[in-house]
Amino acid sequence: MTTVEKITIALTPEMARFVRNAVETGEYASTSEAIRDAVREWKERRDLLGYTVEDLRALVQEGIDSGPSSRSTMAEVKAAARHRFETSRRES
Repeated sequence: MTTVEKITIALTPEMARFVRNAVETGEYASTSEAIRDAVREWKERRDLLGYTVEDLRALVQEGIDSGPSSRSTMAEVKAAARHRFETSRRES
């Protein structure tokens, strides 16, 4: 059997209700199982993205340092991204 470490966590009332509801509806056998699954998914998502906290901080700083955007609407941002995407697909 895998060893486990017992820890205590604090949840907002809304989060606690959400976890209890998942157990009450049979989605999970226990609150511990629900929390373990949430932590596993959190870890998988972080591993998939491949960014460390330091990487993310550097990216945020790069954005701040780049100054205000020349685009004034989200539609302009999306159009520029689509254009870059289509250009890179044609070049591949």
